[in-house]
Amino acid sequence: MKRLLALALGCLGVACVAHAQQQTPSIASRAQPTSAAFVFGGELTQGGWIRGEVPAGTVSARLGDSAITFDGSGRFFAAFDRDAGPQATLVATMADGRTLEAPLTISPRAWNIENVNASPTANVPSEEFMARRRPELERIAAARQVETGSQGWLQTFIWPATGRISGRFGSQRVYRGEPGSYHSGIDVAGGTGTPYVAPADGVVVLAAESPFTLEGNLLIIDHGMGLTSAFLHSSELLVRTGDTVKQGQVIGRIGATGRATGPHLHWGLVWRGARLDPLLFTGPMP
Repeated sequence: MKRLLALALGCLGVACVAHAQQQTPSIASRAQPTSAAFVFGGELTQGGWIRGEVPAGTVSARLGDSAITFDGSGRFFAAFDRDAGPQATLVATMADGRTLEAPLTISPRAWNIENVNASPTANVPSEEFMARRRPELERIAAARQVETGSQGWLQTFIWPATGRISGRFGSQRVYRGEPGSYHSGIDVAGGTGTPYVAPADGVVVLAAESPFTLEGNLLIIDHGMGLTSAFLHSSELLVRTGDTVKQGQVIGRIGATGRATGPHLHWGLVWRGARLDPLLFTGPMP
């Protein structure tokens, strides 16, 4: 992770400090100590993330409208959706009601957009399909709400599998001017049965007993602080719901279950509903 810096009001590079805001500051409050600030580092871009520490004395914090969880040492994790706007704000609330704010500038990215001369109505799911799909979506949503206390979010993530990247995060088709769903993870091509590993420590919060309609054999791992990994299309899952896994542990095998045109591993990362780019956690494919 990029080194943590402490910079006065305003975010430059990857770190920021924000001081207490009051209508009529007292003499004591005009000179805030360094501890009265957010300190963080990471990837301030669409699909990116930050890790750091909340100001000393914080009782609650948020990034925009999303609540931020922090541990006993004040350490936190937060992230930015693929479609995040250019500005965001970290806000900490203190016990006496004061607030600290850190304004963030989120850099945009150029996504791979493919224009398709076809009607988007061809992709509208039928009611019969949705009758099968809704319970699956409910299970996925419930799994991502589970708080396990894992500290995998503190680690530098590794690739769960190596190979040719066959699908990139954020790519999207536009059907006659109407945007379709964007690709919410990264695809790594591999032969059926090829093992893949946990990119960081975590706890299994969903291991499908039977294939889901789209995801096939689906595995979701909680890394703590609201950050989860999902692995799709597996030929076999080697862990069960409730299992604790360690970074580098084999957890499944690549396959083509669900809606897939060939064997590959789809890896997606989500924080509080925001979809994130795995490349910004791992760096380039080794």
